[in-house]
Amino acid sequence: MRVAPSILASDFSRLGEEVRAVTEAGADFIHVDVMDGHFVPNITVGPSVVRAIRSCSALPFDVHLMISPVDPYVEAFAEAGSDTLTAHPEAGPHLHRTIQLIKRRGARAGVSLNPSTPVEAVRPVLDEVDLVLVMSVNPGFGGQTFLRGALKKIAAIREMIDAGDRDIDLAVDGGITAETAPLVVDAGADMLVAGTAIFQGGPEKYRENIQTLRESVR
Repeated sequence: MRVAPSILASDFSRLGEEVRAVTEAGADFIHVDVMDGHFVPNITVGPSVVRAIRSCSALPFDVHLMISPVDPYVEAFAEAGSDTLTAHPEAGPHLHRTIQLIKRRGARAGVSLNPSTPVEAVRPVLDEVDLVLVMSVNPGFGGQTFLRGALKKIAAIREMIDAGDRDIDLAVDGGITAETAPLVVDAGADMLVAGTAIFQGGPEKYRENIQTLRESVR
């Protein structure tokens, strides 16, 4: 089970140090939430911040683009050092074109489904993506409560992935704790995006927090 700390829950006054700390604590990815105050009700970071922290970790950067329109910013985030760029079906008129653009820029392509976005939204592009990210909260803020309705969606997407012949990551983001992690893994997820559950307690607790998540799903 791979764990991706979401830096949305980190201490932004020492962001580079936080990225180094969770890297050393055993994370598998660094998850970066990009919000524009339009597609979601919050504003976070841009390509310059991704570029600034890129040197702080050799881990893959999993960059979640909660912005609309998304296409004009794909190149900048790819050049900043993003390994995976994940977009929403609602963030542009042509999801397939967005995925092609991401891949032309040398990044892995992901698609994210909000709680109200139907599973069928991913089916037409499933053969093109490298990651499907299921939101188990409404995006925009950290520290929210897990929405149990996501479990059926995770299970349905797992069935779709298993019916094909491609290795596609199935990640879940939102309200992930030691209590909810086993639920999403049982439903079919193989990647956990967690913010508060990892960044609570300060750097000396990060390794323990990551290990707690891993042990919860064994």
